[in-house]
Amino acid sequence: MKTADLRAKTADELKQTLLDLRKEQFNFRFQKATGKVDDTSRIRLVRRDIAKIKTLLNELKSGKKPVVKTAKKVAKIVKATKKKA
Repeated sequence: MKTADLRAKTADELKQTLLDLRKEQFNFRFQKATGKVDDTSRIRLVRRDIAKIKTLLNELKSGKKPVVKTAKKVAKIVKATKKKA
C-alpha cells in the first residue's frame, strides 16, 4: 500500500485495514509453521503496511501534521543547496 492512499482514509478505515492485515499476518504464521507459504515476499509487505498504518494512526492521535514533500519542494531544496556550494 502506498502511504498517500492510506492518508486518504479515515481513522476507522485505517483501524479496519490494520485488523485485516494482522489477521493476514496471523495466517502467514500458521502457513510458515506448516511449510505451505506460497508468497514469502508478501509477509514482509504485510509487516511494513502494518507499520505504516500504526505510524499514521499515531500521527492522527498526536495531532502532528505529517511531513509531505512534493516534487516541487524537493527540486527547490536541491536548487538552493547547489547555489550555496
